[in-house]
Amino acid sequence: MFLVTRRDAVASRTGGAGLAFASRVQLSSCAARKSKCRNWTVRHALILSVAALALAGCASSKQSVGTHAAPSQNYLAPGSDAARQSVGYWSKAYESKPQDRENILNYSAALVRNGQLEQAEAVLRKAIIANQKDRDIAAAYGKVLAQGGRFPEALQVIRGAQTPTSPDWRLLSAEAAINDQLGQTDTARSLYNQALKIAPDEPSLLNNIALSHLLAGDITEAEKMLRKAVESPKADSRVRQNLALTLGLQGRFEDAETVARSEIDPGQAEANIAYLKSMLAQRNTWADIQSADAGSAAKQGG
Repeated sequence: MFLVTRRDAVASRTGGAGLAFASRVQLSSCAARKSKCRNWTVRHALILSVAALALAGCASSKQSVGTHAAPSQNYLAPGSDAARQSVGYWSKAYESKPQDRENILNYSAALVRNGQLEQAEAVLRKAIIANQKDRDIAAAYGKVLAQGGRFPEALQVIRGAQTPTSPDWRLLSAEAAINDQLGQTDTARSLYNQALKIAPDEPSLLNNIALSHLLAGDITEAEKMLRKAVESPKADSRVRQNLALTLGLQGRFEDAETVARSEIDPGQAEANIAYLKSMLAQRNTWADIQSADAGSAAKQGG
């Protein structure tokens, strides 16, 4: 599958399953800037439509899938056997030692990967009360809140976990990702730049920045950032799959399939590319986006 995933987007130090661009958009945040938000939503819809590519194939990654929410963790499709097994494993560990932070983080991450957001939120809410200064737990909690569309609360949690005198680049990246989802691109880019000063070659950060550019329609810059990210030995499957997506959106299907084949079953990679070709052929998506932007600009100018 192609993942449009912000690994750090509020996942922060847990390195858990990434946060796909939110499935909910808080319309109230757009009330004062309808034209800008309308265009942003068009782009947003594009990303979401591509992110839905062959969801069932996500569990067929060639790489082994572990249960720990580590940076190298591959994506697990919600409801898949692997996702349910992960929940079962960490559920038992959590029940035996509910105060253990590793159990808390891994259990909540497993729940998120299986789509059990409300349960993950309950686990992390309880944990954050007892561990208010724990950045990992705070970031994981912020991630779950953001995935539920509760962006203001997520920002409050993440900012509360940050230390101004010694900022954590992961939390900066997480905060930036949420601002991107709110359509606050300038704020997001400023936060990303701060994070880059601390961790200039971190692939998960570069991945988030690339997706920020992709969301803004700057696919060339997105590819540039993702290529830099995949050069790192720390880059995981999600970064490479996002590169495949970016190449495919440019019509470079052979290149996209080559990258995708290194991550998932060749047959699934071929099916994904075929689906992407069909979608782009039917919708001429990027042209639609540019047309919408041009039309909006003309109206504003008039």
